[in-house]
Amino acid sequence: MKNARFDVVSRNGRDRLGEGPVWLERRNELAWVDILAPAVHRLDLISGTITSLAVDEPIGWVLPRARAESVVAGFKSGITFLDLANGACETFVRPETERPDNRLNDAKIDRAGRIWTGSKDDTDRTASGALYRLDADRSCTRMDDGYQVTNGPTFSLDGHTLYHTDSGARTVFAFDLHDDGVIANKRVWLEFEPAWGYPDGMTTDAENCLWIAHWGGGALSRFDSAGRRIETIALPATNITSCAFAGDDLQRLFVTSSTIGCESERLAGALFEVDPGVRGLAPGAFAG
Repeated sequence: MKNARFDVVSRNGRDRLGEGPVWLERRNELAWVDILAPAVHRLDLISGTITSLAVDEPIGWVLPRARAESVVAGFKSGITFLDLANGACETFVRPETERPDNRLNDAKIDRAGRIWTGSKDDTDRTASGALYRLDADRSCTRMDDGYQVTNGPTFSLDGHTLYHTDSGARTVFAFDLHDDGVIANKRVWLEFEPAWGYPDGMTTDAENCLWIAHWGGGALSRFDSAGRRIETIALPATNITSCAFAGDDLQRLFVTSSTIGCESERLAGALFEVDPGVRGLAPGAFAG
């Protein structure tokens, strides 16, 4: 086990529930959300300036678009095109109108430009969460169901494996991902030991290893493609929520955290930058 160098990104305030970091390549910014503020934050990777946009409802994630300056955002009420300059919203999919106590939670883009996102019960009490695929034509398909707290997702280096997490079950699942977006052969890829906390957000590096945040475990760990833990970076916050590579060389790894249940911790809710010693993968952009 190795403790790598980390820095705390200087800013005013802390996140109640920091999540969903993503590199916006065209802007050279790291974006992330505070689900419960609710707000979208952006860190300029050159100047270090942070810009925040308050929004009107819980927001699980933002992701870049291939042919537009606006981003795609996963709000509680649905999936929306969001203008980061003025906060203007255009909601175009409401995948869970029959599940009013759910909200969207975490998302990634596959190599075909499709968005994969999960949902969860806002109270974490029932396994009402599902996994969705959003295609370029803006159609949204429920691909799997029965999750307590969906997290991840991420993909293998070749794009043929989708990883998706049920944090409540301390389990990361793997699926075969076909070129047409069909998933098959769901299997347990990794089970977190109780002492590790719960698996939260994750990302894949250029060596086909997964970096997974430990909610309740105060760490970020790297796992090889067989699910073996090969490195752990301890961080000074109990609830580590997600991570993303950013920057022109994709060698900067940013990590979000939360103050929930640990408000007295000085660095709970901070944004960290760790030295991963490896490059990441570009996040891609939504094709729709």
